[in-house]
Amino acid sequence: MRRIVLFVLTNLAVIALLSIIVKLFGIDTYTYRNGGINYQGLLIMSAIVGFSGSLISLAISKWVAKWQTRAHVITQPSNQTEAWLVETVRRQAEKSGIRMPEVAIYDAPEMNAFATGPTRNNALVAVSTGLLQQMSKDEVEAVLAHEVSHVANGDMVTLTLIQGVVNTFVIFLARVVGTVIDRAISGNREGGNGIAYFAIVLVLQFVLGIFASMIVMAFSRWREFRADAGSARIVGKEKMIAALSRLNADRGENTLPQAIQAFGIAGGGMRKLFSSHPPIEERIAALRKAG
Repeated sequence: MRRIVLFVLTNLAVIALLSIIVKLFGIDTYTYRNGGINYQGLLIMSAIVGFSGSLISLAISKWVAKWQTRAHVITQPSNQTEAWLVETVRRQAEKSGIRMPEVAIYDAPEMNAFATGPTRNNALVAVSTGLLQQMSKDEVEAVLAHEVSHVANGDMVTLTLIQGVVNTFVIFLARVVGTVIDRAISGNREGGNGIAYFAIVLVLQFVLGIFASMIVMAFSRWREFRADAGSARIVGKEKMIAALSRLNADRGENTLPQAIQAFGIAGGGMRKLFSSHPPIEERIAALRKAG
């Protein structure tokens, strides 16, 4: 549950911070008109706040990932392993029709990897030292193809846009419902200006944000199946099944920072509705069922 709480709180903290800025600068006053809600103005303001955090996160995603994992980007291979990694990613990127991503290695004991970046042609693919030490070359190749498929599918951008849309409706609904509750409690027919109203809105944003996270995580689980299928097309499904089976046998604790865990290959033990990854058994079954 710690991972669930951290994921939800991180996103809601961004919304809360932007909501406070909106309140302090009086921007939200434009969302009320003649004692009622200006729904068009409220929706525009909600979209601006809702998309700002997710788009900013996307823009700096590579930098944040490198900083949080202390990943070593391979600019010039210093050994055979690094040379093989770069060449493998290059070959897979060409096959997938994308520009060569940056390739990096980060120090972590578990078998894991992730891909991130603002666009399909400006991405980072990183693998853990634990993955390189414990998986065979065929299995590592399948994991790399999985991450390259994430990049080729534009999953980072799509996930960001979905998060922005979800945030927009969380902010919008919190203010509409908050206005109704504030008026019912205080009898304030103008609505939307009191401290009580703002406190109600923050609580509603938190509650609605928890439910909204289920939508984002549902998409995240779906894209894992799609990336698995992409890896199967690039290297063959048997290699991807072998990699997932190896991961399932001894995945180890996921030490990726919370901000980029959704982009890793290893799913956590989180409850299904809040999990960014489907169970590995389901992913293997889907690959075996596929033609």
